Amino acid sequence: MTESSQTAPLNLLATCPKGIESLLADELSALGAEPGKTTVAGVYFSANLETAYRICLWSRLANRIILLLARESMIDTAEQVRDVVARLPWTQHLTPGKTLAVDFHGRSDHIRHTRFGAQTVKDGVVDSLQLAGQERPNVDTKTPDLRIYAHLHRANLSLGIDLSGESLHRRGYRRDVGHAPLKENLAAALLVRAGWPERAKAGEPLLDPLCGAGTLLIEAALMAADQAPNLNRERFGFQGWAGHEEPVWKELKREAEARASIGRKRCKTALVGFDQSPAALTAAKANAMRAGIPALITLHGQSLSQLTRPETITAERGLLITNPPYGERLGELPELVRLYAQLGEKAKALFPGWTLALFTGNPDLGHRLGLRAHKQYALKNGALDAKLLLMEIAHHTASSASQADSESASSASDSGEMVSAVTASAKPAVSENAQMFANRLAKNQKRLKKWLKKSGETCYRVYDADMPEYALAVDRYGDRVHVQEYAAPSSINPAQAQKRLFDALEVMPEALDVDPSKIYIKRRERQTGTAQYQKRDASGERFEVREGDARLWVNLRDYLDTGLFLDHRPVRRMLNEMASGKRFLNLFCYTATATVQAALGGASDSVSVDMSNTYLEWAKDNFALNKLDPRLHRVVRDDCFRWLETANAEFDLIFMDPPTFSNSKKMRDTLDVQRDHPRLVELAMARLAPGGTLVFSNNQRRFKLAEELSERYAVEDITSRTFDPDFQRRTNLHHVFVLRHKQ
Repeated sequence: MTESSQTAPLNLLATCPKGIESLLADELSALGAEPGKTTVAGVYFSANLETAYRICLWSRLANRIILLLARESMIDTAEQVRDVVARLPWTQHLTPGKTLAVDFHGRSDHIRHTRFGAQTVKDGVVDSLQLAGQERPNVDTKTPDLRIYAHLHRANLSLGIDLSGESLHRRGYRRDVGHAPLKENLAAALLVRAGWPERAKAGEPLLDPLCGAGTLLIEAALMAADQAPNLNRERFGFQGWAGHEEPVWKELKREAEARASIGRKRCKTALVGFDQSPAALTAAKANAMRAGIPALITLHGQSLSQLTRPETITAERGLLITNPPYGERLGELPELVRLYAQLGEKAKALFPGWTLALFTGNPDLGHRLGLRAHKQYALKNGALDAKLLLMEIAHHTASSASQADSESASSASDSGEMVSAVTASAKPAVSENAQMFANRLAKNQKRLKKWLKKSGETCYRVYDADMPEYALAVDRYGDRVHVQEYAAPSSINPAQAQKRLFDALEVMPEALDVDPSKIYIKRRERQTGTAQYQKRDASGERFEVREGDARLWVNLRDYLDTGLFLDHRPVRRMLNEMASGKRFLNLFCYTATATVQAALGGASDSVSVDMSNTYLEWAKDNFALNKLDPRLHRVVRDDCFRWLETANAEFDLIFMDPPTFSNSKKMRDTLDVQRDHPRLVELAMARLAPGGTLVFSNNQRRFKLAEELSERYAVEDITSRTFDPDFQRRTNLHHVFVLRHKQ
């Protein structure tokens, strides 16, 4: 070990995930460095070479360790960057025959692309080497001998050597990952925030009830066994650097291997993981094996609902830590609301006296646990804002609950780094209002029972904003439930609206006797143009339902609407009864469910017109499902105005259900049903055979039929007769008129 490696101070930068900078500074200090200024996602520090190596080996929190070579201000142009780089003595860092790569971050008015920035830095390195008489190096972006770090922000340029090489969070053990895996150094930060290293020394057990690929468990085991997180790493960036001192590195690694060997033998800490996914558990076992600590972790294949406390875990205190799904998409929430509530129930029932550390990108879901968070830490999980919630699981006595309140208040006041302290009392999992909502669902279901038994309908509306606090439309499709959340007005606090939605989703499975995984939720806002037809997802998850004798495909996940307008059920039934022997035309046909009913009712032939290829293909599938002859029942892709203006055929029965408004690019003009319906009806009546019937429907709540149509044709408003019992609360949901030629 040379004198310089022991004493010469180096200027360095350690980068890390946002939110853990202060933890990283403490870690650097513990590893022998002198932390300096903290920046966003990084800490500047000074250390000798031996300590820099030790940090690369032992840091559980850092992403990269950068040996800083230059920091210059007022840098904007490529020429200025190249000049700064060229002045550095690169022969001290890159030996002949070695490869390099440049990681360039940032931009300026003149450097707008990272690739151009990296090329500029590389050119500066080449200039310096060639001036010193050294050959031009080759570039290897994947496994270079030397990785150069360059960062340009607000005209400040930082240049350095990346001693870590690949990011330090990649320990090398995790080739098999579960869904949305947690980065290793972020997992380590969560454990540090939860006090794990001290808990492990005190003999407390750790349990992850939703362990996935086991990252939290493995990082906890590495800490408990005193094993350097990067001990099994194949290569570090400094190993291709000209200033590397191999004897120093070998001694540090030998020491770390000895500590790990002793630590694994001495470790008696219980580390237990549960997951219902066999693939996740297989990945967790393989990851633990590669990390060198398979014997320290116990894994069980159990779902959260099956979770039991292992008989071997008898400690009165321990750490329950987990990173459950967040529900980044609205449609994922029904299952997750129940999952979080279930997690809270299991924690309170099985682990009183323990601490629950919950990491989530949706703190509102965290509130479903029915536990009070005495600390919250704001962090980033990639680009996603997230929080670590720390909760003490009280024993089920009044005195202990009071004591927990006191301890929580004390902890909140003592912690300077804490983002906030939640002081509200732990509340029941189901609020009084939520119970009222559940009661209303049950009441509505009971009210419809006799009609459902008589009609045989399996697709119907259970609830439609009956209670102002719960602005939802809830529809049943057999054993599935489709929920539409009406967007709250601006006067309603979004957090309150979110809480009410979660309340509703929590009680819905039991109230309707449905599996949470079969509840689909969407947000219905005021639509413009063809927004209601826009794709929300691409699952292709459709299934068959029945309506009378018709078999129909519906999709509850991918679009705002499902392929079947339930409120028009009586109109389709009427068309079925009227269609025998008739030539049938369906305008704005959507998925052509009305055509299916007319065809099954005996229509001699039909034409169904719409502009959407997606829905016309869906219509064809509905026809095939009901074995309708495509030669007799045709679909046409066209603007209904244009088609009516050019068509020559006559029809005995026409059904027209235009959207309230459309500005589709496929249309010649915009469509406003109130403004344009006279022209539309006139065109349709021109195609109606003598003695024929036009059924005109629309969903404009305040719609008024033009007086000139009543003067010219025989018109009957049948709206009041077109609502089955499940839609009788909202008799302005649609308007239906029957028009015939006057004799």
